[in-house]
Amino acid sequence: MNSKRPNIGVTGPDKGGRAAWWFTWFAILIQGGRAIHICPKEGIPDADIHGLVIGGGADVNPKRYGKSQLGELFSEDQKVSGIRQLLIRIATILFFPFIFFLRKLFSTTSVGIDNDRDEMELDLLGRAVEKGIPILGICRGAQLMNIYFGGTLHQDIENYYTEVPRPHSVWPKKKVKIDEQSKLFDVLGFGTVWVNAMHRQAVDEVGDYMTIVAREETGVVQAIEHQYHNFMLGVQWHPEYMPQVPSQRQIFKRMLEEAHGFVKNQK
Repeated sequence: MNSKRPNIGVTGPDKGGRAAWWFTWFAILIQGGRAIHICPKEGIPDADIHGLVIGGGADVNPKRYGKSQLGELFSEDQKVSGIRQLLIRIATILFFPFIFFLRKLFSTTSVGIDNDRDEMELDLLGRAVEKGIPILGICRGAQLMNIYFGGTLHQDIENYYTEVPRPHSVWPKKKVKIDEQSKLFDVLGFGTVWVNAMHRQAVDEVGDYMTIVAREETGVVQAIEHQYHNFMLGVQWHPEYMPQVPSQRQIFKRMLEEAHGFVKNQK
């Protein structure tokens, strides 16, 4: 192994999910890591893994958790300079057709419940938790992380959007408030961020040692993190589809920093 590039396992389905994989691969590459694709059919690789990304995809089997419902919250503004915000919006407009095209080209329709993937990722999570490997959960990955620690999910968040439109887009259209005491705030550097939205399920009851660190204005949980682990973060949005937003790249950057630290401590 080239010690300068930590191996980051990235989970995905056997079919579909290619766009997410490539964007995640790129996000890891530019931060100095080597992404390794892990899917149920091929199984867990023999290579040492120094970081783990549990990716997005099909809904988690509801048999693995209970049901539940709603809530409500906030209003605050982003402390980003006008020029910086304008530049990010311009970059987003330029990137959007490219990202939209790739997702359309390489995504497949939902396969529904994917039990093989559920089992593989829960196994991987257990191994990563035991070894202290940095873990990033994206969308479904954040939900699975919560379930692993005994939490539950809302099976469908539709009821949260009776009075406001429900965004569903790779475009960053959803405003999310970050807990300023959280590790996520330390990573992003902002108390409010705009994110994309492509999920139907969301965290309900939070698992043991997990903390809710971000919500959208309807109250839907947008991020969780482990209270004691150095880097165990779950985000409901897809940072890999926002390479044009510096704060979203920081998520992968921090993960790679932690992966480098993990490799160093193994020597």
